Formats: sequence, structure tokens, C-alpha cells
Amino acid sequence: MQSKMLRGAAALSAALAAAFVMSAPASAQSTAQNYPNKPIHIIVTFTPGGAPDILGRLLAERLQAAWGQPVIVENKPGAGGNIGADYVAKQPGDGYNLVVGTVGTHAINGALYSKMPYDMVKDFTPITLLATTPNMLVVHNNVPAKSVKELIDYGKKDGKLTFASSGSGTSIHVSGELFKSMTGLDMEHIPYKGRASAIPDLLGGRVTMMFDNMPSSLPLVREGKLRALGVTSAKRSPAAPDIPTIAESGLPGFEAVSWFALYASPGTPKPIADKLQAEVSKILKSPDASRKLTDIGLEPAGGTAEELAAYQRAEITKWAKVVKESGAKAD
Repeated sequence: MQSKMLRGAAALSAALAAAFVMSAPASAQSTAQNYPNKPIHIIVTFTPGGAPDILGRLLAERLQAAWGQPVIVENKPGAGGNIGADYVAKQPGDGYNLVVGTVGTHAINGALYSKMPYDMVKDFTPITLLATTPNMLVVHNNVPAKSVKELIDYGKKDGKLTFASSGSGTSIHVSGELFKSMTGLDMEHIPYKGRASAIPDLLGGRVTMMFDNMPSSLPLVREGKLRALGVTSAKRSPAAPDIPTIAESGLPGFEAVSWFALYASPGTPKPIADKLQAEVSKILKSPDASRKLTDIGLEPAGGTAEELAAYQRAEITKWAKVVKESGAKAD
């Protein structure tokens, strides 16, 4: 009797397990079909005005129009983007909390900060690469240098230079550290809590230079408020083809490209992540959005979550080497 009861219980358990396995994909698919049914939050890890903010607001506008649900952009700056990224890393994995990750928050900071509040890989669900952009070496107009070579000569002759960044761990910071390492110049890093604080000091001549993302500095260069000496990519930018690369200006091998990607909280169901990836890639490929981004120096990307994950792993390896060789530390 007892044996028969045990066999019956085992059969019931197996049937329930099989039913659960069969219903799980259907349940996840149903969740994706109903997504989104409430407001989505996009966290930008830096202050308004820079490339991450521009991308976040573009996505919010287009996703809201496509899906009919509010998409709210929140700026949570600080600690080189770690504060905003950590916030999303701790949210439920339901697709309603997204972050515009950067090369800093998702590739550099792990090597630069002695203690990280999150794991750059495990604590996020990759969605898609949004865009890439070179940084632009810009100087205050009173700096007597019209080229990278002249800046190097000026620094070696007249002493210490200062370079601003939007925070420790950003590509802007590490670009400066790489330049310092390759030139042997005495350069002091001055970190700010975002570009909005750094740019006024650069315009006022309180810092010598900055390796800023193109979207925020290119308009100032076009207006004559700052002087551009070079871009950090391997090739010249289509948005500013007259500005040489730093590599061709006397530092062969110099390359430091910024990138921005969309991530969701960990554990986001794949059908929801796939739905997000498809819609965001569609937005990036639309002619008007693509033109808008290209005009300010951003190269739209897109692509699969798997491609983003592979790219991120390669970038983590690359920047760990750069950070180690430069001796850079988070302030």
C-alpha cells in the first residue's frame, strides 16, 4: 500500500514538473506580449546634456510613441556612473528598469575602483549596443597650442597641465590617463560630477583641456568657444573630418573610443529583452534618428544582445590593461 502511494506521489510530482516546464515558456511569452503595461524607467548615469542623456531621451521619446506607455528618464550621476548603474542592478528583472551603460560603467570601472557595488557583467541583462563615438581633445582658447604636437611641447616646456573629466572611470578620464602615459607629461586629473560642471571650468580657463565626448564639445568647437586638437578614434570622425586623430598627430597607436549600450536589470526574461532589442534597433536604424545622432558625432549601432555581451567582455580586457599600464586610480 505504502509503495503504491509513493509511486503515485512520484508520478504526480513528475506530471506537475513536466507541466511547469511546458508552461514556463508560454508564460514568459505571454509576459512579453503584455509588455509594457506600465511606465518604463531609463536611468542615465551622468548629468543632462552629454551623450548618455541624449541617447536616453531619444529612446524614451521613440519607445513611448511606439508602445503607448510613459518612458521616464532619470539622471542618477556620481562615482563615474556607478551610482546609477548600481541602482538598476538592484531592481527587479522585469524590463521596466533600464540603464544607458557606458564604457566606464560596464568596462573600465571594474579595474579602476578598488570596490565596486555591482558586477559589470552578472548584474545586468544586455539589450543592445546603442552608439559609439570618439572623444575629442579640446583646449581652452588661451592655450598656445594649435596641434597635439604643440600641446606636448607646451606641456614639457611650461610644466603641469590639468585635464577635466566628467568623473573618475569615464572614457574621458582614461583617455587623459592614456595620453599622460604615452607622452610622459605632468598632467593632473580634475574629476567633476558630470560634464555640466566640467565644461564651465574649461571655458573659463580653470583647466587646460578635456578629452570630451564629441556630442557635447563639437557644438562648442563649431562656435569657436573651444579649440579641438584631435580625436581619439583610429580614423577621423565623419562629423568633423577636418580634425585629425591623435594617432596621426604624433602618438601612433593611441585609441580610446566611447560606447553606450542599453542594459536591463538582471534576470529580465529573454522574450522581454528580445522585444526591447528589436524595437531599440529599429529606432537606431530609422533615417531621422540615425541622422540626428550622426550629426553630433555619434555612430548608431544596434545589434544583438549576444554581440553586445561579447563586445563588453573584450572591452573589459582591453581597459583593464590600459588602467594597469597607466597606473590610474579612482579618486
